[in-house]
Amino acid sequence: MQQLIFFIQRFKYFLFFLLLESIAFSLILTNLNFQKSKFVNSTNSIVGGIYTQKSKITAYFNLKTENEVLAAENARLRNELQKKVFATQFKDSTIVDTVRYFQKFSFTKGKIINNNYNKEFNFLTLDIGKNQGIEKEMAVINSLGIIGIIDNTSPKYARVQSILNKNSKINARLRNSNYFGTLDWNGDDYKTVQLIDIPRQAPLKIGDTIETGGKSTIFPEGILVGTVLKINRGNSAENRVIIKLFNDMSSLGTVYVIKNFDKLEIKTIENLENE
Repeated sequence: MQQLIFFIQRFKYFLFFLLLESIAFSLILTNLNFQKSKFVNSTNSIVGGIYTQKSKITAYFNLKTENEVLAAENARLRNELQKKVFATQFKDSTIVDTVRYFQKFSFTKGKIINNNYNKEFNFLTLDIGKNQGIEKEMAVINSLGIIGIIDNTSPKYARVQSILNKNSKINARLRNSNYFGTLDWNGDDYKTVQLIDIPRQAPLKIGDTIETGGKSTIFPEGILVGTVLKINRGNSAENRVIIKLFNDMSSLGTVYVIKNFDKLEIKTIENLENE
């Protein structure tokens, strides 16, 4: 209490000045409309600026949640698209009512929790597994293109053999053509893969788009891979093409695991043909 009295005695003239200023300011705002409107506008501008910055900060911290929502919506839309494609292919009403039976692919959202890209045999780990219906030999993609193939699962997790794995062999084609080859990786650059075994007469040029060919039971056709960066024809019989990936394999997050409902039937009939 004594310190408060001492403070008031020491700064009494300054405090009295602030009191008079406050009274004068209050009288101006009460009696003069022009000054009052200017003050209100200025206050609104300051408060609006504060709210804007607060909104930006809140939005930044909510990005993770929003991205999760968008990823789930993308998975749902991919599944709906598959249903609509098959609904248009089968016009009979009875068949359309059971369109789920004719849906060929489904998409399950997941997230990469571990990523290797600088070894010769790279793998990734997903936060989904058998409990979410994930099985071996399912394709893994994201919005930019292919990532790899499921090679092992547990109840809650799955391991993916990355396209950046020297054992990875994926069928791919030149977009808008019937020329096919095999995606390979030489273990050098995580930004590129190689397309081999593509016919020498294929009309390849720098910048052409490469996509999955759909010649296996794992990847649907038309999933993006990358663009032609370099063509090494030389004098050899091998036509090795360097492909610059659309994906940055060092920075991956949300993915979609693709299930082919017809895989077992296709493999069964192919095994019969080989007997």
